[in-house]
Amino acid sequence: MTMSPEVSRTAITEASRRIAPYIRRTPVLDVAGKDLGVAAESVVFKLEFMQQAGSFKARGAFTNLLTRRVPATGVAAASGGNHGAAVAYAAKQLGIPATIFVPTVASPSKIEQIRSYGAELVIQGERYADALEASLAWVAKSGAMTIHAFDQVETLLGQGTLGMELAQQLPGLDTLLVAVGGGGLIAGLASWYRGDVKLIGVEPRAAPTLTRALENGGPVDAPAGGIAADSLAPRRVGELVYPIVERFVARTVLVDDDAIVQAQQQLWRALRVVTEPGGAAAFAALLGKAYVPEHGERIGVLLCGANTTAVSFAG
Repeated sequence: MTMSPEVSRTAITEASRRIAPYIRRTPVLDVAGKDLGVAAESVVFKLEFMQQAGSFKARGAFTNLLTRRVPATGVAAASGGNHGAAVAYAAKQLGIPATIFVPTVASPSKIEQIRSYGAELVIQGERYADALEASLAWVAKSGAMTIHAFDQVETLLGQGTLGMELAQQLPGLDTLLVAVGGGGLIAGLASWYRGDVKLIGVEPRAAPTLTRALENGGPVDAPAGGIAADSLAPRRVGELVYPIVERFVARTVLVDDDAIVQAQQQLWRALRVVTEPGGAAAFAALLGKAYVPEHGERIGVLLCGANTTAVSFAG
């Protein structure tokens, strides 16, 4: 199986050049494992939740808007929340009309955030797939340009710029834990690393989208629930995403909702870092021992989003 030439390191490098004026180079933080209560000498966090619009999604949004011809009617996107916020933010910065479709499961904080960027917001259906169907109907009617949350070459290129940036910041990394929803983030990272770093996909047990795809040899419908349903619960992994992941991602692990909540709480206690459930899922795999590192393994954890106001940090 070969990689699509559009998702090459050369293309990712060009995407990085285009979006550099509009995004942040987010920091990394090296923390002793004993301070986190995990079985690793140290853990390096990539603080991508500090990105514009609060998540890595800004990278794919700007790549789409800066590399494609946008019609006068603007753009449309379906999202559990973060992608919609990113597209709305990027469209505002570039003076482009945007219509964002989200399901009822989207958190109030993300809905408010999208509206604050001036986008037209449509709440449709219970899950991401429902919002996607509504957005595609709107695109067919209006002629707007659709920006897919994960299964689009430009989106993958944008998320790949995070891999390029992280490789520059952490050249000695052995393993990177990455939360997975539709798979655009981990496929973008895989397109850059191409096996040079062991990528572990982390999914909520209630939304095992990539896990089911790997078990079945291709994208299939999977459950779409759990505490992180507004960011990690599409019904199936992307068609463009799957062959990249199959080739370059080591494996996936599943984490329970309770483990995600504990990870959020531990990030607050140890680092005073607030993340949304989807943003904490990767760390939950390490904290809850769904992934156990080998002795001396240099571990990276991607904290990918923090668009939330609904987190309790008791204790």
